[in-house]
Amino acid sequence: MTVRYMPGFGNDFETESLPGALPQGQNSPQRPAYGLYAEQLSGSPFTAPRGTNERSWLYRIRPSVRHTSRFKPVEYARWKSAPNLDDHELSLGQLRWDPIPIPNEETDFLAGIRTMTTAGDTQGQSGMAAHIYVANASMVDDHFFNADGELLIVPQEGGIRVMTEMGIMEVTPGEICIVPRGMIFKVELMDGPVRGYICENYGAKFTLPDRGPIGANCLANPRDFKTPVAWYEEKETPCRLTVKWCGRFYRTEIDHSPLDVVAWHGNYSPYKYDLSTFSPVGAILFDHPDPSIFTVLTAPSGEEGTANVDFVIFPPRWLVAEHTFRPPWYHRNIMSEFMGLIKGQYDAKEAGFVPGGISLHNMMLPHGPDATGFEKATKAELKPVKLDDTMAFMFETRFPQNLTRFAAESEALQDDYIDCWTGLRKRFNGTPEGDWS
Repeated sequence: MTVRYMPGFGNDFETESLPGALPQGQNSPQRPAYGLYAEQLSGSPFTAPRGTNERSWLYRIRPSVRHTSRFKPVEYARWKSAPNLDDHELSLGQLRWDPIPIPNEETDFLAGIRTMTTAGDTQGQSGMAAHIYVANASMVDDHFFNADGELLIVPQEGGIRVMTEMGIMEVTPGEICIVPRGMIFKVELMDGPVRGYICENYGAKFTLPDRGPIGANCLANPRDFKTPVAWYEEKETPCRLTVKWCGRFYRTEIDHSPLDVVAWHGNYSPYKYDLSTFSPVGAILFDHPDPSIFTVLTAPSGEEGTANVDFVIFPPRWLVAEHTFRPPWYHRNIMSEFMGLIKGQYDAKEAGFVPGGISLHNMMLPHGPDATGFEKATKAELKPVKLDDTMAFMFETRFPQNLTRFAAESEALQDDYIDCWTGLRKRFNGTPEGDWS
């Protein structure tokens, strides 16, 4: 089938894949059309304020409560959850990794998740985990839902087809998608092996940031977020459903596909977004602005202005600031930054940080441009320059991000990362001009 999308973000949708499957005027009729079952999926407390209350009504072939075996514990040893402390012997520091290799053995999306960092607490529903996924096989009869948090998926290599209860999203590098907490899905590969990044958000759901003085336009616009239309899989073969709950995994057997929702309406739904539609703003006279102006999505915390997680991108854009050091300045800050590169080159790290790679700069640890980037920026002619063919991002959180053993012992870890700053020599010589030779 051709996958279509409905525009919007946080709106109430209705969609049906068979005519008349969606009841009108009420949510739970005595006998729904087509012999379907009515089921509500809630993403917020029942009594949450109207503006934050999230729920969808699903009209499905069988209710999701029906399965043929009890849940049994299973292991996904490389998927870790917070708190995950004292998992390794690596000392504190600024860290960077080469791309995690795609395995040779058959590995689907779920088996291919490797946790790099965790922060906060799943049971306290705060914080996040940052993962890499690598896969070379589709999920066929295996399905999954995450009770611990929503999943922000960022493809870097290869396209994925995210098949959810509420429809299908085809997501390729340069796009992202969100699978809400508790939603059943599986992942098919579109065109060969895949690699990408995942932010598992334990806290309040991702939403659009307030624009403040920016006003009504720019950054990410609601119209560019796409929600799939209803689609269902009527498959009467044995299937499996794996659940992540409070950091542990459980599996049950079912005798049919759980992706059997024929119609739905509501505002709790998956969605995708094309990062090229982000409209960046920046300094047009002098100084380098805070990276917060590149926030696509934010998961708020209970403290105003301090996010549980921000998803920030560094897209193609013009640099025009006068008399200004144009790359990010050297800085220490309270947020912890997990950074990835989808394509191209990042202007502050011209060597060593490659597509598929990762860097981690934890709270209050200094970081900034490498020596080569610094030299180039201080000697460049300050004419308008366009950064093109690039896309980097950050999962930024107010919590410290603790490394997993997998990340600390990975062969992809760059032991010489801190050497990129050794060329930052002393330029102070007692004169106002300094030594810029």
